[in-house]
Amino acid sequence: LRLLSATRLADLIRTGEISSRDAVETHIAQIERVNPTINAVVRTRYEAARAEAAHADAMRATHAVDQLPPLHGVPCTIKECFALTGMPNSAGLVARQHLVAPSDATTVARLRQAGAIPLGVTNTSELCMWIESNNHVYGRTNNPHDPARIAGGSSGGEGAIVAAGGSPFGLGSDIGGSIRGPAFFNGVFGHKPSGGLVPGTGQYPIATGAALRYLVSGPLCRRAEDLMPLLRILAGPDGIDTGCQAYPLGDPATVSLEGRLLLDITDNGALPVSQDLRQAQADAVLALRDLGMRPRHASFPALKKQFDIWSAMMSETQEMSYSRMLGEGARKIAIWELMKHAVGRSEHTVISSLLALVDPVPRLLPGLARRMIDLGRTLRAEITAALGPDGVLLYPSFTGPAPRHGMPVRWAMRLHMPWAYQAIVNVLEFPATQVPAGVNAQGLPLGFQVVSAHGNDHVTIAIAQRLEQLRGGWVPPALAGL
Repeated sequence: LRLLSATRLADLIRTGEISSRDAVETHIAQIERVNPTINAVVRTRYEAARAEAAHADAMRATHAVDQLPPLHGVPCTIKECFALTGMPNSAGLVARQHLVAPSDATTVARLRQAGAIPLGVTNTSELCMWIESNNHVYGRTNNPHDPARIAGGSSGGEGAIVAAGGSPFGLGSDIGGSIRGPAFFNGVFGHKPSGGLVPGTGQYPIATGAALRYLVSGPLCRRAEDLMPLLRILAGPDGIDTGCQAYPLGDPATVSLEGRLLLDITDNGALPVSQDLRQAQADAVLALRDLGMRPRHASFPALKKQFDIWSAMMSETQEMSYSRMLGEGARKIAIWELMKHAVGRSEHTVISSLLALVDPVPRLLPGLARRMIDLGRTLRAEITAALGPDGVLLYPSFTGPAPRHGMPVRWAMRLHMPWAYQAIVNVLEFPATQVPAGVNAQGLPLGFQVVSAHGNDHVTIAIAQRLEQLRGGWVPPALAGL
């Protein structure tokens, strides 16, 4: 059961081949096995989940198969930044650590209405604004393939527990790679929907203005066949999130690869990509060519500025400074927090204090910020034109496999931002599916992003499904015992 997709588990539960209680208990046992090492699930609701599983089994006994919802009785996990009734909703901020959600976020409610049973909530970076899931409320999440390495952020808890077999799927959010990064580092599938497809209502922190379309919610899962069913459940306006819009979702099963354009970008021209990742992407290009696609190497010079573009476009929409977000509306003085950190007295991570320190920079350089925003909009138009209505783009997710703990902070202090490979896709508003591509000689996951034009979520998911069939997809870590 720990190897199956959510779709397959739902089928088995609906037909009575297994019970929801079987699925729930199996995954609870797996969480208890792996979580002491990886610290991915930070609060559990096991007794409530058992009661919900019993109710699901009782429903199955009295309802026809086609009357049961699509995720009937299937366990899952939820990123802690989403409101889940009765569970904490701190986003790793000490000032919010005692807050309990009184109701469900829109996306959580939709999953539960579809029959899913949350087992608990998973760790994030502080305020969901860093690529390592670490905070002073719950501590640090470790990569199940190598606990000395990061699990990614901000949905790092989700990536880690799904990879370790403790949950068939999880709910994550992504404004700068926070679904795709954890999916990449842990070797599972993750989908960043097109901008404006899935509402963000009920998560904390929430974006404002145009950034409501940059911040997206989506699934992380161990099997690609779950991506589209989960996206269909999550998608659509809720009448609250003003950045969300209604548009039809296509069907991955109808996507033909024959003659379809495949743009291959091996790096951004400024941040070199490791040989093992380059080879994994090259192998995927050859496999897709053999399925009828038309590969073409591509480059877009503006991608050299991908971090500057993302930073400027994010800053343009920001209504509250990061220092005020840390202080729940009251400004935190970054220098003072860094001094307190030096003596172990700060309630914030060092990276949060550094982010608060540099956060004003784009607003202090309005001319440069304006140029980067214009460049970003030009880049969006250029890539959209190059892709056409049905083209696909392969793009690296990072410069190398999961780094050791602490390395990303050192990189940031040298203005080395490899996670911008993911972040640029958010402000371009394209859909992107993170596809695992096996592991390297050190046993660390490899992978890449599949990107397409806005609204082509079904196309990137179709490519993920074909590549999983050809190359195997998720490789469970040894820690999982699978």
